[in-house]
Amino acid sequence: MLASFVLVIGAVSSGGSSASAQGAVSPRPAAQPRPSPSRVTAPAPAAVEAPVSAPAAAATPATSDAVAAVTKPTADAAPKAPTLEETRLTLSKWIETQQIISKERNDWQQGKEILQGRIELVGKEVTQLKDRIAQSEAAVQESNRKRDELTKQNAQLKETGAQLAASITQMEARVRKLAKVAPEGVAKRLEPLLQRIPADPAATRVSVAERFQNVLGILNELNKANSEITIAYEIRQLADGTSSEVQVIYVGLAQAYYLSPRGEAGIGRPTDEGWTWKPAGDQADEIYTALEIIQGKHPPAFVALPVSIQ
Repeated sequence: MLASFVLVIGAVSSGGSSASAQGAVSPRPAAQPRPSPSRVTAPAPAAVEAPVSAPAAAATPATSDAVAAVTKPTADAAPKAPTLEETRLTLSKWIETQQIISKERNDWQQGKEILQGRIELVGKEVTQLKDRIAQSEAAVQESNRKRDELTKQNAQLKETGAQLAASITQMEARVRKLAKVAPEGVAKRLEPLLQRIPADPAATRVSVAERFQNVLGILNELNKANSEITIAYEIRQLADGTSSEVQVIYVGLAQAYYLSPRGEAGIGRPTDEGWTWKPAGDQADEIYTALEIIQGKHPPAFVALPVSIQ
């Protein structure tokens, strides 16, 4: 197509008619009739190239402008077609892009499902935590109520404990006095229990319960001795100032009588400082008869013995 346009322009310039050349190059080249193919012959290029020289082209600038105007639309109208390799490369890139898009879509869908599952799980955990918080708050309220009750009970127990401590202190002082009137045999059994009584009740580490148990043990022994008539062998000082082993009859913890091997008798009575003894020679026969009855050597009988009641 380009060769045909050059041929026509050369023929016009060789005719010497500038008007015809200007008329051949119109502002709208597309409207000009295309040259007939019959004019294009094999030797045409040689015949055309002879008249068109550098000076002629310089002399007719309109002609060169016409060539540029004619050749420009021809170059734009014929874009270069892509090669097979370029097409294959473009197609592979497009397929790869579609695969990436599909993979991203699948990953997004899976991620969405995972996130939804996590959201549901977290929602359940939140609900469970709320239930636990409500239960914990109820438990705290119940604990506070019980704590208040225990605080009141503790205050009451402390008050009661103080009263019991004061009571056991008084009881310990009284059992100490009672232990002084116990017979020698009973006193020996009471000695370990008496040693457990604290010397300073205010500074002792012994609990009130243990102190009560100790006092009850002492009272039990004293009550047992007070409800029996027992015979003991003791050393007593006689009226003449000598000491001798005597047989003593204890009527509970209220009265006692003794008789020496020589027939010397005496009567004992309990006091705050212990037993006091005095001679009772005129009661020797009665005391002897009582000893015989208690030991089973004499038949039961009524024996009149002096008794002092305070």
